[in-house]
Amino acid sequence: MSTTRPKGQTLALLLLLIALLAPAVLLVAVCGARLDVWSAEFSLGVLAMKVGRALAFAGLAAALAACLLAFRERRLLGIAAAALAISGATVAGYLVQERRFTAAPRDVATDPSDPPAFARILAAERRLAGVSESRPQACEGLTPASTQVAPETAAWALEKAGFTVLGTAPFRVDGRKEGAWFGLTYDVAVRIRPGRTDVRVAGRDDLRAGDEACRLAKAVVAGLTP
Repeated sequence: MSTTRPKGQTLALLLLLIALLAPAVLLVAVCGARLDVWSAEFSLGVLAMKVGRALAFAGLAAALAACLLAFRERRLLGIAAAALAISGATVAGYLVQERRFTAAPRDVATDPSDPPAFARILAAERRLAGVSESRPQACEGLTPASTQVAPETAAWALEKAGFTVLGTAPFRVDGRKEGAWFGLTYDVAVRIRPGRTDVRVAGRDDLRAGDEACRLAKAVVAGLTP
């Protein structure tokens, strides 16, 4: 008995494989970044946002071709459906992320004219990471907490926003947050004064990551206010 796979099925499986390439590249990019095989800039900026994006649309084209094959050979419907579901979800994910990854400041503060300074440990880490420092900017809706909070409250707000607290003092709290996927790092400084508490959040990576710095700063401020 011949066990040769029909040409139509072989082609459909090849098209399914093409649809799987983009998710595979994303997995490799994430694992490489988390294991320090390569930098976050290469992982996110090159592998994920360039190579992966191109493969995602190629996968969608391959899935549509598999659907055309399935119209001719009904037994290929399962393969075509799997390819379309995988590629459709991948392309949709890219489109959603691209809407978030708009140009936005990566260094924001509730008081850009007099921003909180980072603690020495964070400043040293940022220098070692080769961060190109810039003047903090304002972002829409980010305002200081109009109260003098206790350092313990500020530390709790940092932890709630996903930061690791690195140190507390009577008038300041500092922390660091490392992203779960690509390891993008954000530093935070909270400055406590009578009647006012200011927050500064800055990324370490020169990558377009949307309004993540502003979102994190707002999350910290939200935790400071009752």
